[in-house]
Amino acid sequence: MLLALFAFAPDARAQPLIADLSSHQIAITAGFAGTELLLFGATEGEGDVVVLVRGPESDARVRRKARVAGIWINRDEMRFAGAPAFYRVAASKPLAELVPQAVRLRHQIGTDALRLMPLGLQGGADASADEIALFRQGFVRNKEAQKLYDAEIGRVAFLGPRLFRTRIQFPANVPTGAYSVEVLLVRQGQVVAAQTTPMFVNKVGIGADIYDFAHDRAAIYGLIAIFLAVFAGWAAGAVFRK
Repeated sequence: MLLALFAFAPDARAQPLIADLSSHQIAITAGFAGTELLLFGATEGEGDVVVLVRGPESDARVRRKARVAGIWINRDEMRFAGAPAFYRVAASKPLAELVPQAVRLRHQIGTDALRLMPLGLQGGADASADEIALFRQGFVRNKEAQKLYDAEIGRVAFLGPRLFRTRIQFPANVPTGAYSVEVLLVRQGQVVAAQTTPMFVNKVGIGADIYDFAHDRAAIYGLIAIFLAVFAGWAAGAVFRK
């Protein structure tokens, strides 16, 4: 890692910020139990660093339970457009000391600054600001329970005045798709430079082949699954009879 840092250090003099990842792809196999990537880089001059990791984005549904006739069931539902399935933040200092709230909202720094566009309640009913806030909190809380969001801000460590690094943790249930890793250079409460690096999470191996087959040929996959279940039941019955 140190060799790589010093290799591009001369180029960093011409750029205010330069960073890279230890790997730009995470391969999910049958035994995948989570992993971590190392992000490292250098700055030209003094400044603090904020790292944002997010993706893939899609519409997210949040449901609210209600008790009906003594049974808890899903009642209200709200969708948020363009919600990242995975989100992490790391910084060299606490966010409150780095940038004002307006800058956090502009660059979506922190879960409370994410731009989650509500699409209304199920059935097209309008929702009040308080209801939107409750559903938003529920969405973030669910993501944190799944370890796809993190309420804690990660630490960006400086190795000297210019070189920095941080480790990004990915859980076993990390969604597949395209991710973006954005590195921001902050000086005097303002973002003065930014760099975005793509990253990909893909399934590989026999697990990926089965996944693709199940989605591309769902009917055939279903018939094979039924046949295997029937055969397994017959085989088990034959063994126990003996």
